[in-house]
Amino acid sequence: MHNKDEVIEGVKCIVNNCHYNSEGNKCVAGKIEIAPRNANSSEETDCNTFKSIETMN
Repeated sequence: MHNKDEVIEGVKCIVNNCHYNSEGNKCVAGKIEIAPRNANSSEETDCNTFKSIETMN
């Protein structure tokens, strides 16, 4: 379980409906995973850590 007080420094999250988004666009996930392995640009990447607020309730 994550702690809303433990911000991952240097990680900005602007996804409003992400469970790990905290005030000030901070990420409070215990860790993050970004994929796929062979991406060539930021447009080809996804945050696999994303969890929708709706699915957590």
